[in-house]
Amino acid sequence: MFEKILIANRGEIACRVIRTAKKLGIATVAVYSDADAKSQHVKQADEAIYIGESPAAQSYLQIDRIIQAALATGAQAIHPGYGFLSENDQFALACEKNGLVFIGPPVAAILAMGLKATSKALMEKAGVPLTPGYHGANQDADFLKQQANNIGYPVLIKASAGGGGKGMRLVESEQDFLSSLASCKSEARSSFGNDDVLVERYVVNPRHIEVQVFADTHGNCVHLFERDCSVQRRHQKVLEEAPAPLMAEVKLESMRQAAIEAARAVKYVGAGTVEFIVEQDGTAYFMEMNTRLQVEHPVTEMITGQDLVEWQLRVAAGETLPKQQHELSIHGHALEARIYAEEPEKDFLPAIGQISYLHYPEQSQFVRVDTGIVEGDEITTFYDPMIAKLIVWAPNREAALVQMHRALGEFHVEGLGNNIAFLDRIVRCDSFKHARLDTNLIQREQEALFNFPNPSNAKLIVAAAFIELLLRLQKNQTQHRSVWNSAPLWRLNITGQYQVTLKQEEESQQVVFSSTAQGFKAEYAGQCFEISGELDQANHAALQIEQHKFGLSFSRSTDLITVFHNSQTIRFDVAQQKFNQEDDNSSDTGLKAPMPGLITQVLVEAGAVVKKDQVLLTLEAMKIEYSIRAPNDGVLTACYFQVGDQVKSGDELVAFELSVLAADVPEEAEA
Repeated sequence: MFEKILIANRGEIACRVIRTAKKLGIATVAVYSDADAKSQHVKQADEAIYIGESPAAQSYLQIDRIIQAALATGAQAIHPGYGFLSENDQFALACEKNGLVFIGPPVAAILAMGLKATSKALMEKAGVPLTPGYHGANQDADFLKQQANNIGYPVLIKASAGGGGKGMRLVESEQDFLSSLASCKSEARSSFGNDDVLVERYVVNPRHIEVQVFADTHGNCVHLFERDCSVQRRHQKVLEEAPAPLMAEVKLESMRQAAIEAARAVKYVGAGTVEFIVEQDGTAYFMEMNTRLQVEHPVTEMITGQDLVEWQLRVAAGETLPKQQHELSIHGHALEARIYAEEPEKDFLPAIGQISYLHYPEQSQFVRVDTGIVEGDEITTFYDPMIAKLIVWAPNREAALVQMHRALGEFHVEGLGNNIAFLDRIVRCDSFKHARLDTNLIQREQEALFNFPNPSNAKLIVAAAFIELLLRLQKNQTQHRSVWNSAPLWRLNITGQYQVTLKQEEESQQVVFSSTAQGFKAEYAGQCFEISGELDQANHAALQIEQHKFGLSFSRSTDLITVFHNSQTIRFDVAQQKFNQEDDNSSDTGLKAPMPGLITQVLVEAGAVVKKDQVLLTLEAMKIEYSIRAPNDGVLTACYFQVGDQVKSGDELVAFELSVLAADVPEEAEA
């Protein structure tokens, strides 16, 4: 076994590898950029080496610097994690040339599976079923369009070197093919440095199921069953589970064996994942093979009881697989939710900023949190905005859903937007509860997932105001320790009163508290409540309203009090200040950047007449390309940035003048 390894990655996967390395007595070396100088993976590793500036291209993608860091510290092997250089054949080759063990598959296997078109040709030869499509080398736009016409719409254009949902476009008609192809190739060049694509028939309402495989250098190859990763947005996974529910065992076993055949076809070694696109009847087509550990590997660990990182280290050190196929079995059901700093209600825009308050659910044999983030850390534009992975296990799927709902309710994040409430709504929606799974689930459940009522109600508003009152009284008693201040609401022959004013969505909520023998009477919006309670922990209150006793978690910043209730984050403004209302977008004369990013395309020039929803320019942020569209018919009077320019959130991108017709002519006149 190795004595020391270097981890060529960051965040939660680096922390995850460090955890297993410590268990095995292996010393670890972390690498870090400017943005990660104080990060958890740096603190948890035995050593850490600086490798460059914050952008990944100047640090985590610098092969020479990482190799030198390993050699300088005496590391014997490098674990690539996932993302960055994990599937880079040149990195694996550099490790080999410098006498370092690459904790991953052989270079030949990475090359074979690295390009979707190449891998599909190999799989076809090995007898693994493929989705009908064109996987050849001819990249002429008109030729590809003809192939799409022959396949029949809808089709999917996919970057041959792609992954993670990037470089992928769904095309539903012939008229949209060429523009979608250009956009897909642009994103592929930006993300992977390779704009080759393949075209496949789009399977309507498919499931996305992947099989975990493992092979060693002694000829052994096993599967560790499958994961269902159907719940996705923008082709990126949101919720994963194992095993795949409501799928015939004969179909699953066929997929598992096909995955092993795929691994054997390329003489695979280490951890790999064979992904299938699956019809609702269970017919499966090979999609791709990821030659690395997957983000969702914990659900496999939870149902098999195996540490896959330990398996990686043992196989890389030349040992045989820890278990053979007959020794592996499924126990219970596991779910994984990816907790992201993002705004689901704003088309999943990443949220940037500092996490002012963070509380993780208590971990146990049933609940696991994989993370590299702690309270006070900042989510930046440089890397993926994932905060943590929440994994739960239970004896069956129904119990696992209950466990996930409970754990999400105990996961609290403040300071920036997050998807916790959204994930909870998925877990509780009918389609997911009854395992009616496909990659279109989020769109199909749009009404339940996005059109939900404001979670605030009278009791919750009163509870938030009461917590604010308790905080003020606590502060008062701390600052003025005097017998006269020990009961600040007590007055001779007068019922003490205190008014708390909260503000939510520009509406003031006034709650008047009067002290009583048992606690307080709260008056709000014409209603009266008996309330009592205490701050029993730093960010938790034990309350009783009427006969209902309950606990409520909260956070308090300079101008906000936030309560966490049923996976919802409910914010109230408590600062005495004026609130500026944002301009109505319908009358905008400029378009602002919704987040920091890089301008990748400018599609119109100043003076151009544009139509409502026409794409004016594209912005890349968090490895995703966003389209900036015209809010109305009008004239673009100025464009302030060029391709390659970096913009900040709120920067005005263009000046826009409404069309006279669009602005002034009544609908009746237009008709």
